[in-house]
Amino acid sequence: MFSGEGEKVQLGKNLKAGRKPVEEWLGFLEQDMKKTLKLRTKEGVTDYQKQNRKDWIMGHIAQVVMTVSQIEWCRGCESALREENPVAALKEWYQVNLGQIDDLMDLVRGKLEKIDRRKIVALVTTDVHSRDVIRRLIDADTKGAHDFNWQQQLRFYWDTQVDDCVVKQVQATFYYGYEYMGVSSRLVITPLTDRCWITVLGAMHIKLGASPAGPAWPLV
Repeated sequence: MFSGEGEKVQLGKNLKAGRKPVEEWLGFLEQDMKKTLKLRTKEGVTDYQKQNRKDWIMGHIAQVVMTVSQIEWCRGCESALREENPVAALKEWYQVNLGQIDDLMDLVRGKLEKIDRRKIVALVTTDVHSRDVIRRLIDADTKGAHDFNWQQQLRFYWDTQVDDCVVKQVQATFYYGYEYMGVSSRLVITPLTDRCWITVLGAMHIKLGASPAGPAWPLV
């Protein structure tokens, strides 16, 4: 697959169009896209524990970087919230996040390919929002992972029991879709964006729909 920005993602070797009807081979293409992105995401989760974050960012495609960064951020937040003194642990995690943003600033100032720069700029936007969420959790004196201040956040997990990425917010739970999005840019994430997320996922949870429009989408 090639994104509009020029990013390349290698699909499986057994995907063949042949002389099959277009609706059939497009279905196979969609299946292979999801299979490939799921495999890349799982590899990203594993590699994150082994590599320096800067090297990890440069070694993976943009969508994997954005998704796995959110998975690891949620893991760090919930680890802090399970501590005996959650607020103190969140303050330490807050400092780690500040350091990660500084590292991204160092990368942006360096010589980068256009695709890598777009990827890092998008990650900066997400990381700044994540930093602000931690600050709000601290200010709200959040006591644990079941506190609504945490449950209302859009959260990503790699569930080892189902071997898949799961997205949660309040009572809503969805499996990640693995639709290839290329190197998509991000606008600033505001409190209104947060309210849009919780409204859309809440509607989908009760089998309703939503029709968001404007430059702040897609969600992820």
